Amino acid sequence: MKKTFFIIILFAFFHESFSQSETLKVYPTSWWTGMKWNKVQLMVHGKDLKNSVSKVSLIYPGVKLIRVNKVENPNYLFLDLSIESKAKPGTVKIRFDRSSNEPLLLNYELKSKNKEDGNSRVQGVTSRDIVYLLMPDRFANGDTANDFFADMRDVGHDRKNPFDRHGGDLQGVTDHLDYLKDLGITTIWMTPVNENDMRRTNEGGTMRSTYHGYAITDQYTVDKRFGGNAAYKKMVEASHKKGLKVIQDAVYNHVGIDHWFIRDMPMKDWVNQWPQYTNTSYRDNPLVDPHASKYDKEISVNGWFTPFMPDLNQRNPYVANFLIQYAIWATEEFGIDGWRVDTYFYSDSLFLNRINDALIKEFPKLTVFGEVWVQNVLNSAYFCQNNLDVSFKHNLQGVTDFPMLFAMLDGLNQPFGWTEGVNKVYTTLAQDIAYKDPNRNCIFFDNHDLDRFYSVIGEDFDKYKMGINWLFTLRGIPEMYYGTEILMKNFKSPTDAAVREDFPGGWPGDPANKFIASGRTEKENEAFNYVSRLAHFRKSSSAITGGKLMQYLPVNGMYVYFRYDDRQTIMVISNTGKEVMSPAWDHYSERITGFSKMRNVITGEVKPIPGFEIKPKESFVFELMK
Repeated sequence: MKKTFFIIILFAFFHESFSQSETLKVYPTSWWTGMKWNKVQLMVHGKDLKNSVSKVSLIYPGVKLIRVNKVENPNYLFLDLSIESKAKPGTVKIRFDRSSNEPLLLNYELKSKNKEDGNSRVQGVTSRDIVYLLMPDRFANGDTANDFFADMRDVGHDRKNPFDRHGGDLQGVTDHLDYLKDLGITTIWMTPVNENDMRRTNEGGTMRSTYHGYAITDQYTVDKRFGGNAAYKKMVEASHKKGLKVIQDAVYNHVGIDHWFIRDMPMKDWVNQWPQYTNTSYRDNPLVDPHASKYDKEISVNGWFTPFMPDLNQRNPYVANFLIQYAIWATEEFGIDGWRVDTYFYSDSLFLNRINDALIKEFPKLTVFGEVWVQNVLNSAYFCQNNLDVSFKHNLQGVTDFPMLFAMLDGLNQPFGWTEGVNKVYTTLAQDIAYKDPNRNCIFFDNHDLDRFYSVIGEDFDKYKMGINWLFTLRGIPEMYYGTEILMKNFKSPTDAAVREDFPGGWPGDPANKFIASGRTEKENEAFNYVSRLAHFRKSSSAITGGKLMQYLPVNGMYVYFRYDDRQTIMVISNTGKEVMSPAWDHYSERITGFSKMRNVITGEVKPIPGFEIKPKESFVFELMK
């Protein structure tokens, strides 16, 4: 089948596939009183509504039907409602009169906005937190009864097949919250939990399931193989009770080809249409480049991510409203604390600013950071709040900091040079002047799309400890990919499935349980304990979580920086060179004057500041003492 199929006949073919059911479906599925977003647009989906419905009406104190919008596809009506401040929680009865049949009735629920928003829920994620990224399907299977369902398009569930679903779920995450607390994690970020009721996709000649979650088929439904909406709500509430926050993964750019509103599109321009299949270039440069062609810009933003992920047209106001209202709905419904936005720069820029603004107006403490997979600081800063003199200003709080990722890996792996090795860490941080607040950036060593950290550094444990020191003490919000704490490894070879293996011990009958110390090897326990000690120290460190950063030019591979405030001074020293080094302490007098001792935050050992030597590949985090 040629790729052009998806664009040329998508609208016509799927438009004919709607069932004859009298059932009405409505999105958002519910709303709240007391919300700032009080002009709600309901998408109502049913058989031939445009032609069969003669009148839509409702009578409810404080709720008004402003407009009924009819679109190309007769199976849709879009209702514009106004929910006034005097409206009370209850059931709004919406009546659809029909000339030749009995009227259709829709009971629409209005709930009361949660009074704990900003306190015990929707708290936001900051540089005081440590984020743990996991894939629900690959972390732990807490309920084997939901591993597969015969009524879904993909019933595969074989742990021996790296491209199948493996059965991990939200109950599995809930069961291991204490493990994350023990590790020192404060925030859980999961790849999308929304329904992915997708047929298998052919990628590189291999049939694969969409266990990763990025081919959404219903935003308002949590995939029942993960446990559904109830399990998600339970998991978020249990996390909050244990002092853990939750980040949800958003996908605005695309959906799965089997999404219900793709199989029956409301209008042709619901997705970005092309005369023939057109893929995105995956390039961000045309969006930043003042000399770029309109052609290249359009390919970057409006080209499809893959043939099985239709590219949503956020310039269409109905599409934009659907996405914005879902983001607000999910935040309020589940009480999540932040959003990580997938494929950020591939979406329309005006829409991105609009959705960010709507979320922050509704939930002032909410955190939003976007996946901006770029190669340099300038481009990274362009897509978030910045200090750049540019014609378009993005309002995103922060980004996934890929330039820092590349710099830290080069700092660990490259020989020291004028612009190589650890000098890349220094020079990348020196460009923080471009960001409005670099502390809102998420820094990391790996994720579900990258080679695993321990493999990239050649399974060198000294480099591992040095990297963890940097991750947990440099500016920004640190993110750790699941299993990094127990030295899980692999390259994306032959596919990314190799870096998405199951967490050992997450399934009944696993030969080893790495969630407990007795199930880990000596080296794995050493890694876990190192991460845990530094993570717990970090949580109580005012200098690291909220203080300033001062770095010094690396000398022969030795890199020294300080985190400090008026209560605490932390010194991080790393030797990436080939020789034993003795720090020239007078270089650092600006930060160490008044201190005579330093305490190793991992071992607790206290030593005088003068006379210290550091061997190649050694790295330490010290708290300075008087």
